[in-house]
Amino acid sequence: MTMQGKTIVITGATSGIGEIAAIRLAEQGARIVFTARDKDRAEDTLAKLRKTGDAGHAYHLADLSTLAEMKRVGAILTVEPRVDVLVNNAGALFNKRQETPDGLEMTFALNHMAYFVITNLLLPRLAAGARIVTVASGAHRGAKLDFDDLQSRRGYSGFAVYSRSKLCNILFNRELARHVPAGVTANCLHPGFVATRFGDNSSGLMRTVLKVAKPIGAISPEEGAKTMIYLAASPEVSDVTGQYFYQCKPQAPTKEAQNDADAAKLWQVSEGIAGF
Repeated sequence: MTMQGKTIVITGATSGIGEIAAIRLAEQGARIVFTARDKDRAEDTLAKLRKTGDAGHAYHLADLSTLAEMKRVGAILTVEPRVDVLVNNAGALFNKRQETPDGLEMTFALNHMAYFVITNLLLPRLAAGARIVTVASGAHRGAKLDFDDLQSRRGYSGFAVYSRSKLCNILFNRELARHVPAGVTANCLHPGFVATRFGDNSSGLMRTVLKVAKPIGAISPEEGAKTMIYLAASPEVSDVTGQYFYQCKPQAPTKEAQNDADAAKLWQVSEGIAGF
């Protein structure tokens, strides 16, 4: 595979599978433009990318939990002459309910709305044959959306809310495939249970469970990034769209994740929240 001359935008590329994917795609010749919350980590990732070659890699600092920052970064990225691949990767799990300045529950804002807002702002800038890759999760299994409580004000549970956000990712991708320009593809993926910084900002029982489970059952970030890289670069999926992948193969998500009515409704609600 070669990505020579391609520009790839990745949200959340300073650690884990996002950073691995950025480096591997840069090694194939791609120019990487990524978002980050922390300047020191961003500079560290940038230094790693520059070791692969001087392709003009760059980053933009942003807190993608707020609508203003999502839109600011989206506007900056629209200045790019072309975007060949957009990878929606930034996300987190929060053990305790937090609310953003926009009145959104933090997980919903960061894990879903950031994907929705940035993707929609970038749609007009996507090159012919561009790809959108969204990192979802097998954690969506067992989740159901309650459109009367998308902000999880009732009975908050960190992992359950995270699971619903991953269901949102798959439904978003399903509807996105209907909205992209002709020739542009949109696919999502489950990377597997990966040993990354994921969940490190949680506390209590969740933090303990993840700390114990990662060394036992987690795969490496290198392994976890494979499907993301595959969807971003492989010619085998150049005309595949609207699918959910695991281990570089399409898989059927849950019945709830294949609900077209919910996908359309989530898109409409998200438009209202974003003010589009």
